[in-house]
Order: sequence, then structure tokens, then C-alpha cells
Amino acid sequence: MSGTRVLVLNSGSSSVKYQLLDMSDSSRLAVGLVERIGEQSSRLRHTPLATGKGAGESREWTGPIADHDAALKAVAEELAKDGLGLDSPELTAIGHRVVHGGKHFTEPTVIDDTVLAEIERLIPVAPLHNPANLTGIRTARALRPDLPQVAVFDTAFHTTMPESAARYAIDVRTADEHRIRRYGFHGTSHAYVSRATAKLLGKAPEEVNVIVLHLGNGASASAVRGGRCVDTSMGLTPLEGLVMGTRSGDTDPAVIFHLARVGGMSIDEIDTLLNKKSGLIGLCGDNDMREIRRRIDEGDEQAKLAFDIYIHRLRKYIGAYYAVLGRVDAVAFTAGVGENAAPVREAAVAGLETLGLAVDAGLNAVRSDEPRLISPGDARVKVAVVPTDEELEIATQTYALVGRH
Repeated sequence: MSGTRVLVLNSGSSSVKYQLLDMSDSSRLAVGLVERIGEQSSRLRHTPLATGKGAGESREWTGPIADHDAALKAVAEELAKDGLGLDSPELTAIGHRVVHGGKHFTEPTVIDDTVLAEIERLIPVAPLHNPANLTGIRTARALRPDLPQVAVFDTAFHTTMPESAARYAIDVRTADEHRIRRYGFHGTSHAYVSRATAKLLGKAPEEVNVIVLHLGNGASASAVRGGRCVDTSMGLTPLEGLVMGTRSGDTDPAVIFHLARVGGMSIDEIDTLLNKKSGLIGLCGDNDMREIRRRIDEGDEQAKLAFDIYIHRLRKYIGAYYAVLGRVDAVAFTAGVGENAAPVREAAVAGLETLGLAVDAGLNAVRSDEPRLISPGDARVKVAVVPTDEELEIATQTYALVGRH
């Protein structure tokens, strides 16, 4: 490879997040976000991080950005202002976050027309995400058709789950015909955090069993044995599992039938209810854990109930994955809530002392951007806070794959 730079793109339905990294030392050269694409009030926020004039100072632009093509061209212009343009010989590849790779994509993949067609075929199981991911890929390929483009799939890390964990107990032919199985999501985060936790313990990933708790507005848990995922909480879609900001997580499927038959709700209305009006926001009207904790401190019973339900589900998954793994070396908290909400971490392991789990109140209260242990020194199972870095994970996988090719 002639260059060491990788541009990471995460294309949403109306946004593009991006980071430019130099893989010689894993440093960030620039980060940015384009949001409200397709509106008159589109916004681009760009921050160059490379050493030199203006490093760390954000530039912001507001105005109409018609589509993803215009958005990526605007990103290219901002990067060029810092001498980091897409035409630079130092740029060796573009890595794309793709949410759903199904069973087929088990590792990062160089994108060609066949790969694009398969990602498109998976749209029915990821209707909100894969179309946006595809748009970003097609636009980037048009801008730099000569450059390797790599898809890194959220689902790939979870493809190591055994069939006993991945299968739903429904008719096999029906499940296979409609590709119904548990795929899992947040895979790049779970991969990164499980490896970083092993490093924190001074061991190789192959030597460590870890329960990873990715707690953001979307939340998921995984059981990782020796560096390989053996179970995860999200399923066919990101709706299954933990209580989240706006998603219900685990729910009796018959609730859907009841709401349709008795409540007279349409399938789309139920979909909206479970994905956008449930979870913490459905329970107490807030999906910001900081606000919920503030309300609890003021004696708000509804906020306390929402918090208790959130913690109850979380603790159930810790216990379940302890049983799945048999031996647990560490429980790692990550993402926005996991990294910043000390009360969540404390409550999640409270009462699990007989399993070897505990947090040290002083260590738990410390705020830091570094991976750290928050359990007592003699704890049988270590409790860790490990900031996730999905962009670095995507860049690392992209760079490694392009190097092999």
C-alpha cells in the first residue's frame, strides 16, 4: 500500500458521520458530521485534528445539502482545505459501516457489484439502515472509483454464534425462507471492547471470557468466549434484548397480536410504538439517563420505575451470559451510558457478589476517557469501563484487508 490513511464513513438516512485516520499510528486527522441531508437547514461540522494551524478548531456550515452525493462532495471539500483531500495519494481505502450483513458476510469485504447486490437483497431485514449505507457506498465509489472500498458489517462479529443461540424456535423452512434468525448488532463495538478488555487484563483475547454491555440509546449485550461471540441480545433486528432509549427490548410476541386485535392498531403503528415510543421514553418520557437520574434525585417515582426496569433487564442478561460462558473473567461497560453513568454500573452488579462481581465506589465515580477497572483489586470477576471506538475498529479492519489484497 502506498498510503496509510483510511476514511471511515457511516451513512445514515439523513446524515453522514466521517473520520479520517492515519493507520501508521491510529491517529485521527479529521472528524465530522453532515446532518439533516435533504433539508434547507442541512449542517456540516468539520474538525481537523492533524497538527498545525486550526487543529482542533471546528468549522461549521449551514445550508441546503440536497443528497448524499452533495454531502460527500462537501466533506471532500472540507478535507481538501486541510490538505487531506480524497485525491491524496496517502488515502489508501474507504471503510463503510454497513448495519446488516446477514449470514453471508462474516468478515470485512472489499466492495464490488456482487457485494452491493447482496447488501441490497438484505434491505427487508434492515429497511432503515442498509439503504442509507448503500447510498453512501455508491456515492463514495463514484467519487473515487479507483480506490478500494470496504464494507464492515455490524452483524459480522456475531456470526460465530452457534446455531443453538442463533436460531429461533419456529418452523425451520419458514425461518430459512425469510432469513429469520438472530443476527445481533453493534458488532464492531463488541469486537473492539472485548479485545480492549483482554488487553486491560494483560491477556490475549483467546484467554478471556467477557460479557460486553454496550449501553447507549441503543443497547446490547454479548457473551464473548476466547475472542468469539457465542451469544448476543439483539436478534433479527435491533429491537430484541435490553431496555433501550426508545425500544422495548424483549417483549412477549403476543403483545403485537393483542394490540392489533384488541387495540385496533396497524402493523406500522405497532412498529413505531415498539421502536420509537417504548423503552425509557415510553416508561417515563425521557431517554436521557442523566435526566432520569436527576428526576430520581428529586423523588420522581415514574423515573425510578423506568430505571429499575432498565436495571432489572440488564442484570438478567449478565446472569444469563454468565451461565452461557460458564467462566467470566470480566464484565465491560461501554458506549454513552455504559461509559458515563456510574449509577447504572453500580446498580447492574449490585447483589451479584456471590458471582464474584462488585464495583469499588471510589473507582466507579472517576470519570476518564481511558479503559479502566472499577472493581476491587481482589475481585474474582473484573468490572471494566472501556470506551468504545467503532471508527478505529472499522479503519483497522479496512486497512488490514486492503493490505492483504
